[in-house]
Amino acid sequence: MARVVALDVLDIRFPTSRELDGSDAMNPDPDYSAAYVTLRTDEGPDGYGLAFTIGRGNDVQAAAIRALAPHVVGRPVPEDAAALAALSSELIGDSQLRWLGPEKGVVHMAIGAVVNAAWDLASRRAGLPLWRFLAGMTPEEIVGLVDFRYLSDALTPDEALSILRKAEPTRAGRIAQLTADGFPAYTTSPGWLGYSDEKLTRLAKQALAEGFDMIKLKVGGDLDDDVRRMKLAREVVGPGVRVAVDANQRWDTDVAIRWMRELAPYSPYWIEEPTSPDDVLAHRAIGDALAPIKVATGEHVQNRVVFKQLLQAGAVDVVQIDACRVAGVNENIAILLLAAKFGVPVCPHAGGVGLCELVRHLSFFDYAAVSASMDGRVIEWVDHLHEHFTDPAAVVGGRYLAPTEPGFSARLREETLSRYVYPDGPVWTEAVV
Repeated sequence: MARVVALDVLDIRFPTSRELDGSDAMNPDPDYSAAYVTLRTDEGPDGYGLAFTIGRGNDVQAAAIRALAPHVVGRPVPEDAAALAALSSELIGDSQLRWLGPEKGVVHMAIGAVVNAAWDLASRRAGLPLWRFLAGMTPEEIVGLVDFRYLSDALTPDEALSILRKAEPTRAGRIAQLTADGFPAYTTSPGWLGYSDEKLTRLAKQALAEGFDMIKLKVGGDLDDDVRRMKLAREVVGPGVRVAVDANQRWDTDVAIRWMRELAPYSPYWIEEPTSPDDVLAHRAIGDALAPIKVATGEHVQNRVVFKQLLQAGAVDVVQIDACRVAGVNENIAILLLAAKFGVPVCPHAGGVGLCELVRHLSFFDYAAVSASMDGRVIEWVDHLHEHFTDPAAVVGGRYLAPTEPGFSARLREETLSRYVYPDGPVWTEAVV
């Protein structure tokens, strides 16, 4: 029986702040980073996962991942739904580490990195991309992956089974469709807050030429600047292209409403993270005041329980799961099922380091086996750092191509690991000289 023999963690950082890639109102100078996990086995292959951060604090995240090693090293390699559910439950159930959350923050993200690495390992051993590995499971196996504690007042196991069984007879057709046609994407690449008007214009035109029918702009720094940039973007893309905006938690409730009313003449499609991701009632108030502008959130929502409350309160029009914020694949499946129960589309957060690579699997699985719908659904695309992955995400004609390589697409290239490891990699030591 194959076993996990080591859990290795590297602090990998990319100096994206030098070009202001990723800049927004709350995070003006991010260095996109990954606490990178390798689960080494005695038989091979290995499994890979990561937690995404934006620079300082990546060492803290890496330390939290190392603290989980006793739960993983020495155990049999997980190969099926039951073993993956057991690993997730054991990691989340560590009472002393759970105390630091519970089920939120650095430790919860660390669990996500390890759980995702285990899923990568299991799907590699199965010879399937993660989305196909998941979509091949029975409804009963999928339900068994989910922790329904704290959810049953909104979603019971029987309701989840009903959702999955309804989609099961037509799964094969949707898998074939995804393989042939991919999944709709939108791009944030033109919209970083630190970009000049000229760069915004050039990249927005490029997005249209590449087949995107939706772009996103960062807002929340200065109102006059936001109005000018929104007007400019609308002039460039015309009335038929959706333009979403993202405040990255910048505002209080009243400020969000007032600010967005100034942008409303340019038809923003949604306002993303208008306020604290934990404030369910504020999201509801903002949505009520700004309709028909949609409210989107989720990339910083810490667990399934907050997603549950957002949906119960009718406080969110677009659910934005994140592959690395919650406790990995298992908890994201819970969120997908909740969204399907409440009829709210899931449009994942991506970009960062590896988020495009990972989250595409979750959306492909959602369409194949859970929601069975693409209505209102798109995956975020940011065109940087993909070259560092052995199975990079690709978008053609405004659509994500279906992943075909076995695994969860989290593996970084060896040359990237040696060059960008912090603080001793050449990209960092050369910068100091």
